[in-house]
Amino acid sequence: MSRLNNNRAAVEAGEAKVNVAILGAGGIAHTMADTLTKMAADSRYASWIHPYAVAARDLDRAQAFADQWGLDKAYGSYEDLAADPDVDLVYIATPHSMHAEHAILCMKAGKNVLVEKSFTANTAQAREMLAVAKETGLLCTEAIWTRYMPSRGLINEIIDSGEIGEVKSASANLCYPVVGKARMTDPACAGGALLDVGVYPLNFLDMAIGADHGRTVDHFETSMVAWPETGVDAQNNTTLYYGDGTMGVSTSSMLVTSDRGGYVWGSKGYMVVTNINNPEAIAIYDNDHKLVRNVEMPAQLTGYEYEVADAAAALLDGKTECEAMPHADTIRIMELMDAIRERWNLRFPFEE
Repeated sequence: MSRLNNNRAAVEAGEAKVNVAILGAGGIAHTMADTLTKMAADSRYASWIHPYAVAARDLDRAQAFADQWGLDKAYGSYEDLAADPDVDLVYIATPHSMHAEHAILCMKAGKNVLVEKSFTANTAQAREMLAVAKETGLLCTEAIWTRYMPSRGLINEIIDSGEIGEVKSASANLCYPVVGKARMTDPACAGGALLDVGVYPLNFLDMAIGADHGRTVDHFETSMVAWPETGVDAQNNTTLYYGDGTMGVSTSSMLVTSDRGGYVWGSKGYMVVTNINNPEAIAIYDNDHKLVRNVEMPAQLTGYEYEVADAAAALLDGKTECEAMPHADTIRIMELMDAIRERWNLRFPFEE
């Protein structure tokens, strides 16, 4: 187990900082390195968050990454990173088809993990990971950043206040033309729009009208268009029906650009969330479609700092999950995505 699990006192006494390591050196790993560097220079985080190490499958690549971001250590294998006793928290930045393997490697070596979305390729892998977290007593949490952002609370406060009346419908979309990336079109990498961009509209609906408000999905309808060469979903649409008659529509695509909007409709008006992937503002309209007010989001470093801070705080308190994304929420979303893919008759090679 990490030296700092359930040891907040050491950090508060100034004896240690949470050493954060990055497993993987691709594009999203650079975003995390940028985040950690900025946190280390920010008075809110500098006393307890430290950008520590990176691992890649090639030492030269890892060293170049470490040099670029000023990290203490670079490792040419994931096993070497996991063996470092000074690593407290590992951000898993590899493709989601490999998340389970890499997170389990780290946890069995005594490291807490913050796992990039999609948490895993399917529910079976997620359950395997969480079983190891329970066995080891280590933190294992999904790094879907919108769950940790202040925007979540602001959106829910508006809905719960009754300002837009009784909410009965919502929609959310996230679409980027990213078919040029092999991991998106390759079934062996658990490719497709759903597990990459589709997790965001599904999570938006879960927070804005679903579980955050006591609703559960009763049933759903879904359709997709397959990428012709490999059969993964190129774009999709899913309508969720909740037990009280509320409806939510989730749309994602790797073929086109969308407005990335989140829309929540009520009996007295509606709200428009600009960019569900990283909310920028919330516009509230009345029944006459007149703008009532606009809510801006708090300034952020990159947006990733919230998930890092939550994960670091959780491990210092000896927790195995984060309140913002508990294991039950991760499993619920994974089960929904599995059910959607089953309706499409889409299985990955490793699921056959």
